[in-house]
Amino acid sequence: MSLFGKIFGTGGGKGGKGPTPQEAIQKLRETEEMLAKKQEFLEKKIDHELLTAKKNGTKNKRAALQALKRKKRYEKQLTQIDGTLSTIEFQREALENANTNTEVLKNMGFAAKAMKAAHENMDIDKVDDLMADITEQQELAQEISDVISRPVGFGEDYDEDELMAELEELEQEELDKNLLEIEGTEDVPLPSVPSTSLPSQPAKKKVEEEEDGLADLEAWAAN
Repeated sequence: MSLFGKIFGTGGGKGGKGPTPQEAIQKLRETEEMLAKKQEFLEKKIDHELLTAKKNGTKNKRAALQALKRKKRYEKQLTQIDGTLSTIEFQREALENANTNTEVLKNMGFAAKAMKAAHENMDIDKVDDLMADITEQQELAQEISDVISRPVGFGEDYDEDELMAELEELEQEELDKNLLEIEGTEDVPLPSVPSTSLPSQPAKKKVEEEEDGLADLEAWAAN
């Protein structure tokens, strides 16, 4: 069985069912976590071998060289894991996007079926007829309201010409009455003019003399 077969649990059976997108995404995340732990392990091993090489650099060159070889091997593995992680992350993100698109399309299809079911018993011609009936009934209701609100006088069918003629007679009678009242006031005697003369105002010269005297008095009091 291949490495990916072990990771995703795919068997060799002909009738084996493939994993769901959710299962595949979960497996990829578990693989990422495993590789991340392996990275931490290799980084610690690299630091350890580097420290060993430094310690034996002057005392034991053979041991120092072996430590550097192991360090190089671990660095190579670390680089490979970095590349694998990048591939797995890309695959997981693509699978997540595909799963999201699948769910979106599934929901859109579900909504389309619901809309189709809602419109199944609807006929556009019937809808047009229904709207025409509604419009007709609204117009009829408006006409009824107009008729009801129109003032009605039961047993009050009068001739407009006769009413106008009667009104003119009343106006003429009122006008004649006013004229007679005006003519009757012409013989009323006017009030007589009073014979006594009105008191005259003091002369201007006397007022000026009184003002001059008052001014002299104020000047004397000031001295």
